[in-house]
Amino acid sequence: MRVGIGSDIHRLEEGRKLVIGGITIPYDKGEKAHSDGDVLIHAIIDAILGAYSMDDIGKHFPDNAAETEGMNSEEMLKAVLIMTQCKIVNIDTTVNLEKPRLRPYIQNIRENLSRIMEIPLDRISVKAKTAEGLGPVGEGLAISAEAAVLVSE
Repeated sequence: MRVGIGSDIHRLEEGRKLVIGGITIPYDKGEKAHSDGDVLIHAIIDAILGAYSMDDIGKHFPDNAAETEGMNSEEMLKAVLIMTQCKIVNIDTTVNLEKPRLRPYIQNIRENLSRIMEIPLDRISVKAKTAEGLGPVGEGLAISAEAAVLVSE
């Protein structure tokens, strides 16, 4: 067994899509990023890469490369799953966002992650937290996510 931990944070900007776990959430702001900015999938990718001591998402998908500009994070995750040949036991994640409330979207996010990673739904946890008005997340300026993954060899 191996454990990996990942995290990501992005500024929120008006006129961008808010993409979390591959699901577009209706909101007037979205992640400012070189790719689609999906903080949840980026945190999961970093957790998987960390479990295998394979550096981080920036090494494999540089934010200054033309081929990664606007890239769909689902495609990044699929590439990492192929690269690592990992067998995911379970994933525990947290998304930190002041607005909008994510409760109505969590089941769709979990189902989408289950589809992408081809693992059972009951092995994927997605939690949502606010920052109680504190810091960039609490002020509505940013979104962040953390992920822990357990993989078997």
